[in-house]
Amino acid sequence: MAKKALCIGINNYPGTGMDLRGCVNDANDWAGVLSGRGFKVAMLLDQEATKTAMMAAMSNLVGKAAKGDTLVITFSGHGTYQPDTDGDEADGLDEALCPYDLQTAGEALTDDEIRSLFAVRKSGVRIVLIADSCHSGTVTRAAPAEKDADTRPRFMPMGNWLPTRLLPKDRSGRVATTMIGALGPSPLFAAYSNKLGDLLLSGCKEGPNNFSYDARINGRFTGAFTHYALKALARMKPGATYAEWHKAIVKYLPSASYPQAPQMVGSSGARQGKVFE
Repeated sequence: MAKKALCIGINNYPGTGMDLRGCVNDANDWAGVLSGRGFKVAMLLDQEATKTAMMAAMSNLVGKAAKGDTLVITFSGHGTYQPDTDGDEADGLDEALCPYDLQTAGEALTDDEIRSLFAVRKSGVRIVLIADSCHSGTVTRAAPAEKDADTRPRFMPMGNWLPTRLLPKDRSGRVATTMIGALGPSPLFAAYSNKLGDLLLSGCKEGPNNFSYDARINGRFTGAFTHYALKALARMKPGATYAEWHKAIVKYLPSASYPQAPQMVGSSGARQGKVFE
């Protein structure tokens, strides 16, 4: 029974004007903790994390896993959505993760694509998905900021990367200036399987106007969720369960500076599983 992980962190989004600061630190922090718990860790940071590379790394991780293996995937970066092209989304939008070459290559990694990548896994392969990114939001909302709190949402508006011809239109046929965010779950939720004992940990709730924040805490850039999740984990006793970990995380978040509510999705059995074992 192998333990393998893939940690992705993207600060730099060329051409979007929406760079982040804490995502590479997040990936390194998750990798350090997972390595210390016996995981073989692969990483994709900034320019390494193109859409092609992300798909290849996920395909390799999942495709080679055998029954009884535990896989962990962490993603820190922007989340976005785009117009649905195959009609499977009730709200007309596909949720997506933002790779490094989002704007330069013009393609996000959609929930449909992630679902296909995970569909090949063998029975008995358990997966923990950790997302420190925004699932959705509105194109006009900005992160609230307090004195000495460097906060910005990890959400990429469609107008910052999609060409005008692909953007949603209003009734007059012009590009919509505002719109409600996607109503569906995070992109990684598409790969989640309750029946196979998967677990999804994310920095914020699903739905419009819920954000995960890029933060500066004690002078260091990080994701607010990653920082407090790892702080809580470091204080947990050996053998702690995911349910106990989540309960400890929500003692820190939401806060005045970081108004986000971390969520955990999984069966009762998955929630009672021991963290990273």
